[in-house]
Amino acid sequence: MSLQVEKLEKNMAKLTIEVDVDTFEKAVEKAYQKEKNKISIPGFRKGKVPRQMVEKMYGKEVFFEEAANIVIPDAYDKALDECEEDIVSSPKIEVTQIAAGQPFIFTAEVALKPEVKLGKYKGVKVDKIETAVTEEEVEAEINRERENNARNITVEDRPVKDGDMTTLDFEGFVDGVAFEGGKGESYPLTIGSGAFIPGFEEQLVGAKIGEETEVKVTFPEDYQAEHLQGKEAVFKCTVKEIREKELPELNDEFASDVSDFETLAEYRADVKKTLEEQKKKEAEKEKEEAAVKAAVEDSEMEIPEAMLETQQKRIVEEFAQRITMQGLSMEQYFQFSGTNYQQMVEQVKPQAEERIRSRLVLEAVAKAEKLEVTDEEYEDELKTMADVYQMELAKVKELMGEREEKEIKQDLLVKKAAEFVAGNAKESKAK
Repeated sequence: MSLQVEKLEKNMAKLTIEVDVDTFEKAVEKAYQKEKNKISIPGFRKGKVPRQMVEKMYGKEVFFEEAANIVIPDAYDKALDECEEDIVSSPKIEVTQIAAGQPFIFTAEVALKPEVKLGKYKGVKVDKIETAVTEEEVEAEINRERENNARNITVEDRPVKDGDMTTLDFEGFVDGVAFEGGKGESYPLTIGSGAFIPGFEEQLVGAKIGEETEVKVTFPEDYQAEHLQGKEAVFKCTVKEIREKELPELNDEFASDVSDFETLAEYRADVKKTLEEQKKKEAEKEKEEAAVKAAVEDSEMEIPEAMLETQQKRIVEEFAQRITMQGLSMEQYFQFSGTNYQQMVEQVKPQAEERIRSRLVLEAVAKAEKLEVTDEEYEDELKTMADVYQMELAKVKELMGEREEKEIKQDLLVKKAAEFVAGNAKESKAK
């Protein structure tokens, strides 16, 4: 294999990759072996037709397309290893020579990593983020825990009130006629949840178990069922059951039930400490994001369109992987969201550009400040990966090739650069 690199305008380059005759011939033979069981010629059993016979009938180029598909990925990977340029996009492949007895030649048009003209990245100004925890926040967190530990108890000695969980039968009428979809039996409804159309739940407040209550409402103009849009309706409702939340008392017993502490005072102090730690972490993250954003805004670069397109597709692929883990396919997502792949790729364009600019600036900062990743830091990262994927450290190391190691170290370097920019930022109180 041989490689020629031609630099083009706007941080693009054309790689011309030549594969020798013998290598391409082996790929043609591999293509024949792959396809022969599909070929049927009178006088020969399927899968037993000699290659020369097939080429005589259909032309020597009959296996060229499949051979090219076999050769190109490996040849391109070798070209990447040999190329001294920093390629940052997927290639646009074009075959320029494919013939019997001739070297196989193809080109790959790619984007090159653009140069960054750094602006101010040391001493950028960011707003100081308040990390003090108020008593109201502590109480809110404790009350959330009380809600999580609440019991649902059945109520029989009073009518419905706001916040109750009810079970009811109902039937809706428009102009005295029952309409389709307007009937429900033993339907669970929490009063105040907003699950039903405006005005419905409020009119159930005061209703008694077993007694019929009329609820009068007007369907919204944009209601999903067109035949009901803007119509006045009457629902005949009968509450069958009322349940309410019973919060646990706020005392030492509650504290010992929900924590490792024996007293409410100790539990409250721990809640405050935890909230303070959370706020500090969030503040550090926000400070870093603001500092990096300021450094990016003061820098200059020309991003190749191919680099941007590659990042857009990568973001969509990452999203696809996440929802697949949740049991949803992209086809289902597109159906639910009313969008398609191309629209989604376009939607993530601003996010892709922001990600690229941040990365390029941080890589430039790391270079300017001569930041380095130590062997210990790399080892720690591998240990973290081993824990996340529940693998032995030795197995993780075994999977690390030169390219993977380079990518991981580059990611750690970018992280260090972000910490450097944030660490040198100047905080000022927000106006």
